[in-house]
Amino acid sequence: MSEQNIEQYKISTEPYYQPVSDEVNLYEAAYGARMPVMLKGPTGCGKSRFVEYMAWKLGRPLITVACNEDMTASDLVGRFLLDKEGTVWQDGPLTIAARIGAICYLDEVVEARQDTTVVIHPLTDHRRVLPLDKKGELVQAHPDFQLVISYNPGYQSLMKDLKQSTKQRFAALDFDYPAEEIETQIVQHETGVDAETAGKLVQIAHRARNLKGHGLDEGISTRLLVYAGQLIAKGVDPVAACSMTLVRPLTDDPDMRDTLDAAVTTFFAS
Repeated sequence: MSEQNIEQYKISTEPYYQPVSDEVNLYEAAYGARMPVMLKGPTGCGKSRFVEYMAWKLGRPLITVACNEDMTASDLVGRFLLDKEGTVWQDGPLTIAARIGAICYLDEVVEARQDTTVVIHPLTDHRRVLPLDKKGELVQAHPDFQLVISYNPGYQSLMKDLKQSTKQRFAALDFDYPAEEIETQIVQHETGVDAETAGKLVQIAHRARNLKGHGLDEGISTRLLVYAGQLIAKGVDPVAACSMTLVRPLTDDPDMRDTLDAAVTTFFAS
């Protein structure tokens, strides 16, 4: 692949990321060893943004795959396709990353079928190879290649958890929602609302997160707070904005909606 094509996978501008602990230094050390890394944490807490930031900081191309239950091994590694010239092989995203030395990020990897995740195993040990069985080729990973996966351990059922044979091929970093002060800064930066409004949104999120396991499957994510802030910055009434972005997406239970609506009006009552 030409340098021009590789450049399309590089992140040209610095993504906004606020370090929470020592995750940046730990990841840099892991990348220095080309160690596979697993990011564990709730949805919308900044895992994907962190990977984008680290790819930018390290100057490496990044190829992201949003995993889903219909994803096959061929979707990852590639397949033969028919065109006017006949049958041609097309590399999948994992194969492209291995060839060009990109960071390959498999987002929510447990959503993929377990037989699909097996194809990553040879890339995550001393071999660093990717067999393309259908093509009869063994791809030796580029020296700069790294595999990163993420998942939400609190949300997965036992049927959808990662196998130990997969987990123990990765170093792991735990992620959670940022501390109140940092999360307020993130919401303010990403939306343009003032510090007071951002702080109120974070307070609402904290109340909702305390309900996880007590009527809510998931708490309000930092991503949803950014959505709320963006609507407020556009002039939408804060109560309506929060209802649309913080309450309605989270639950259909009338009592739980009332509870969340009450938290919103506590902070944004006119």
